[in-house]
Amino acid sequence: MLFVFFILAAAAVAPASAFRMPLASGARAAVGPRTRVSMVAPNGASPEKKKVLVLGGDGFCGWPTALYLSEQGHDVMIVDNLSRRKIDHDLGCDSLTPISTMEQRVAAWNQVSGRSIEFVNLDLAKDYDLLVQLIKAEQPNTVVHFAEQRAAPYSMRSSKTKRYTIDNNLSATHNLMCAIVESEVDVHVVHLGTMGVYGYGTSGGEIPEGYIDVVMPNGEPKKILHPAYPGSIYHATKCLDALLFQFYQKNDQLRVTDLHQGIVWGTTTPQTIRDERLLNRFDYDGDYGTVLNRFLMQAALDVPLTVYGTGGQTRAFIHISDTARCIEIALNNPPESGAPVEIFNQVAETRRVRDIANILQDQCGAEVQFLENPRAEAAENELDVANAKFCNLGLEPITLQEGLFSEVRDVAKRYSDRCIKEKILPTAFWNKSRAKAASTNKLKTEAVKEGAAQA
Repeated sequence: MLFVFFILAAAAVAPASAFRMPLASGARAAVGPRTRVSMVAPNGASPEKKKVLVLGGDGFCGWPTALYLSEQGHDVMIVDNLSRRKIDHDLGCDSLTPISTMEQRVAAWNQVSGRSIEFVNLDLAKDYDLLVQLIKAEQPNTVVHFAEQRAAPYSMRSSKTKRYTIDNNLSATHNLMCAIVESEVDVHVVHLGTMGVYGYGTSGGEIPEGYIDVVMPNGEPKKILHPAYPGSIYHATKCLDALLFQFYQKNDQLRVTDLHQGIVWGTTTPQTIRDERLLNRFDYDGDYGTVLNRFLMQAALDVPLTVYGTGGQTRAFIHISDTARCIEIALNNPPESGAPVEIFNQVAETRRVRDIANILQDQCGAEVQFLENPRAEAAENELDVANAKFCNLGLEPITLQEGLFSEVRDVAKRYSDRCIKEKILPTAFWNKSRAKAASTNKLKTEAVKEGAAQA
């Protein structure tokens, strides 16, 4: 059988394997101000430089993480089927920032850093045999798993996107687990999950990192996974991922770290700003635009900040740079073979949505517009989240800061001509009642235009 790989690399390297073809409210802040992360290994020695496969490395979190890991000296290969770019085409809405091709991206990284990142075009959910061969050939120490459809609204758009999200995300995760077992390579899997597995009702106390202690009816103490309470099809896939990890750890002693991440904000990192061709995605639309990035774009473009419902939703946040740092901390601190799945809450702080909108209103005079909520969720909730594990390993997270807000707004202003304002409003609804309630949602700028036309 002939296996064909589309493989791109940043520069020529030593003789490659069959898979490598190198080419030319109140906020709850976790800790204080931003500082460097300690990269000391648990035994006090310098961290080992690892061979890392970054699955989904073309995406919003995957791309800056791949660059960061490469800059830290790790040998990085990106595996991606470029599906996120196809979704852009399907939705008729590109990233606000212009995204270079993977050929251009990896070539640019080699030029500015002197390091090589390789790329394999492979569909994790469909190309199982090729995935097994890749793992056997590359013998990675760590696989970082971002390769899932990541947007809750997109997962709720239609029957088609619901089914795609289930099929893609669960097949990708299960294929990875099976491939590692079949390859017989000792691989540590670092998976990017979501805080949404816990649900977004009032937490009733601090949410622990993955597990809770309970007492069974017979009086026996037991540690179990925190109950899952997904709020979308996307979140449901992350809950099901967690169960697959539990099974493969128990059955095959696979080593897995599951990161329950908060909402990511920011777009640039010290690596992505080094060349225009390294720019990261900036999603602003109603499906993929995360709430804070959407607000910052709207403030920069003098568009009202679109707050869903009362804005009383309390959410956990983390800056994109800290996503990359947390991934490296996780891969430098793998669980031992046979140890339970390691779970971290990957968050910096929690904030109420309307409070963030009010901060931006005070900073730059942005108008706030409340819309009917397209989601079926609690109008108001409290959220208290434990994040001691990452902090104890040296992370001091970036918290919401005016200077960084300005940086994101500046990026939005620079590429404002690429914004399609009609794409800002939500077009994915959780159910028929939400669709009916939100059917009259309009940006105030659109309402003014309509009124003028009718007059």
